[in-house]
Amino acid sequence: AAMRVFWEKGYLGASMADLTAAMGINKPSLYAAFGNKEALFQQAAAHYNTHYNGPHVEHLNASGRSLEERLNGYLTSVLAAQCAPDQPKGCFIAVCLGEAASDCMPQEARRTIMNASASAFDVLTQFFATDRDARRAGLHHDAEQHATYLVALLHGLASLARSGKPFATLAPVVDAGLIGLGLRPREAGASA
Repeated sequence: AAMRVFWEKGYLGASMADLTAAMGINKPSLYAAFGNKEALFQQAAAHYNTHYNGPHVEHLNASGRSLEERLNGYLTSVLAAQCAPDQPKGCFIAVCLGEAASDCMPQEARRTIMNASASAFDVLTQFFATDRDARRAGLHHDAEQHATYLVALLHGLASLARSGKPFATLAPVVDAGLIGLGLRPREAGASA
């Protein structure tokens, strides 16, 4: 419940009243169970990373699928989650990452969200550097650049999903991302 509040409002926008109301507890109980808002945020971010980000990575390692199919599965899975009707739109990490640049976010909360953000970059960098098909495609040469490209694409999609753009409108961006990696041909007549 606390994760959803932080996801909807960010760290700074989530008041103690919002958090306690969503969790169905009072402030003393929150302090007794979690210590403070910052510690609660750290647990919420860890929960998000494990339960919401983790399953997408399985697409990258799916056996019997081409590199294009695996990357498409990963990107489409993330986008579908960003647009899911039963949860806040966008991405918990992307929402809070913008706040991490401010001096208003406590140091440990900032470190938590920066580490969570880095994990997606690290997973994709490792994937491009070591995956057999990615190496055959030559994507290992610029693994960090390709990971940065996809993380930027996903953060942009998260922002658009958060602003209300539906999955159907955003799905073609995944295709464009795969074209940008050289994994899909550009359609004849399409502009560069």
